[in-house]
Formats: sequence, C-alpha cells, structure tokens
Amino acid sequence: MDDALLAYATGREDAFAGRRDPERAEHPHTGADYRIGFLDGRIEIFKMLASVREMLERGY
Repeated sequence: MDDALLAYATGREDAFAGRRDPERAEHPHTGADYRIGFLDGRIEIFKMLASVREMLERGY
C-alpha cells in the first residue's frame, strides 16, 4: 500500500513539474498508481488554468 501511495504522489509531483517518467509509468506493480496520480495532477492544473481564464474574462 505504501508503494502505491508513493507512486501516486510521485505521479502528481511529476505532473505539476510538467514531466512524465515513462519508466515509472510502466512499472508492473505501481505503474497504474503513478499514471493515475499523474492524470489527477494534470486535471488539477487544467482546472486551475480554467479558473484563471474565467477570472481574466470577468475582469477580476
């Protein structure tokens, strides 16, 4: 379980940094957790940028 959580957290960190580690993504035991963490991080960035765009359009 700890390995899965670490892989997920590493995936999120990599997403925020804008880099993806193909070796970690393909790891047989924790690759899926890494990929989900990466995807969650990218979705969070997308939502943040969408919020910024909305604020700029509204003139805040």
